[in-house]
Amino acid sequence: MLAQSLGLGFASLIGARPGRAAVWPKVDATFLFAADIHACRMASGLSPDCQQEGKTDENLRRHITAINGIAAHDWPREVGSATTGLASAGQRIGRPLGLVIGGDMTDDGGGQVTQPHEGTQLLQFSQRYQEGIGPDRVNVPVYVGLGNHDLDQDGLPPNVDWYRREMRDYVELNHRPSVFFKPPVPATNYDALSDCYSWDWGGLHLVQLHRFAGDVTKGAVSALAWLGDDLKTYAGDGRPVVLFQHYGWDSFSTERWDPSSKTFDDTGAGKPHWWSDEDRRAMRAAVEGYNVIGVFHGHQHETPMIYARDGLDLFKPKAAYMGGFALVHVTDGFMDVVLAEAGPHGDVTFTNAFTKRLNDTR
Repeated sequence: MLAQSLGLGFASLIGARPGRAAVWPKVDATFLFAADIHACRMASGLSPDCQQEGKTDENLRRHITAINGIAAHDWPREVGSATTGLASAGQRIGRPLGLVIGGDMTDDGGGQVTQPHEGTQLLQFSQRYQEGIGPDRVNVPVYVGLGNHDLDQDGLPPNVDWYRREMRDYVELNHRPSVFFKPPVPATNYDALSDCYSWDWGGLHLVQLHRFAGDVTKGAVSALAWLGDDLKTYAGDGRPVVLFQHYGWDSFSTERWDPSSKTFDDTGAGKPHWWSDEDRRAMRAAVEGYNVIGVFHGHQHETPMIYARDGLDLFKPKAAYMGGFALVHVTDGFMDVVLAEAGPHGDVTFTNAFTKRLNDTR
């Protein structure tokens, strides 16, 4: 893990699969990524420990102020007195195309209550992280994603799955188009079984995988087959692909049960806490041969990370409630990524930078 890293590209590009003629639109996309919002508001106050952990509405509004103001900044030439080497260095950032969420929108299943009705935490999330006008909500389209805090909590019998369904309904209402309904942020391809979805910004293909593509926890339906079909259909010509999910390849995301210490840690050899080596191999196999230029994830809160595993470049900002987000610029020739943190008044500090050249195979 490189908590304060400045890199020029760790993982080699994955070669494009042969397919239809390699012609796709121009790529010039700037976007934002954030994870672990942990909206924590309940009908009366916050969930236990949220105040102490900083999962407050004040901190979310600080985060949103920084995001809304990012267009006026320049891509940094230096981060921490080191030259970034960014292809975009010195240029004005401009208005991002959208904000992608990498899971844990809420702290506890949307804000559970005794009887099923609209969760107060999901309501708080929607009031802040759904595109709108004004300083207290995100001013660009938002592509939502679910994490373990959104999906792992059981409701009281007989409504055990109510809160999971509520969270998945929110994803569907925001992104699944139909003959009768146009969502506010329509996906190009939406899987009704897993609620994973994909979309395109010019010649860049992007895929939201929630916890991870092969997830079958708590009644989830694996999206591995859907992911394979999606990439074959929409990225089989070699165009660049970006993936978003909640779990990563960092030591916290990959920890296992350690019977000697009776806890989950990075030295245990027992049951995986979040996802397994087999899960990661299956996902890696599903994207083999496609031009995956980066994977963005959350889950671990405190440490910004830019690293490589299994031939993939991986990016994880600090948790959103701690001010963290990523800023990304992808063109036909390069990908720039900067990790950033919101300051006390919504100002921005850039903490990590990464750049790599991309091969335009058209």
